[in-house]
Amino acid sequence: MAISTSWPVHLLGIAFGLIFIGFGCYDIVNPEAGLSFFEFTPSLFPSTAAETSSLLVVIGIRDIFMGVAILATLNADQRNVAGWLLIAGSAVAFTDGIVCYSHGKGAEWNHWGYAPLLTVTGGLLLGWADGKAKSVDVKAKSQ
Repeated sequence: MAISTSWPVHLLGIAFGLIFIGFGCYDIVNPEAGLSFFEFTPSLFPSTAAETSSLLVVIGIRDIFMGVAILATLNADQRNVAGWLLIAGSAVAFTDGIVCYSHGKGAEWNHWGYAPLLTVTGGLLLGWADGKAKSVDVKAKSQ
């Protein structure tokens, strides 16, 4: 059995989708605590509690969307799409780490440590470790 179609890799994808949804719900329900993942305190950014809540709802919905998209594609057995979504999610995590790094309080590794795990899982779903290149025979598909 190819690694890309193995159930442990599928379960890893599901776990990451659920983690995104969990972080998104947490940000929406508890915005002040959600800001702590980015090294912000409500007194520093944004300027009012309403702005803080609004910002974290946007971040929360982003995370929920990513999680649902990953889960939906895995449920539809679209492993290639799920793989690319996980790799895109790693870019989001890396960028979140850059935001934390710009504040210089050390939480960037909470994001940067997570990003490679997403990339590897996405790559496994894409078949990078299957030992053979996936190719498309265009001529065969057109007949």
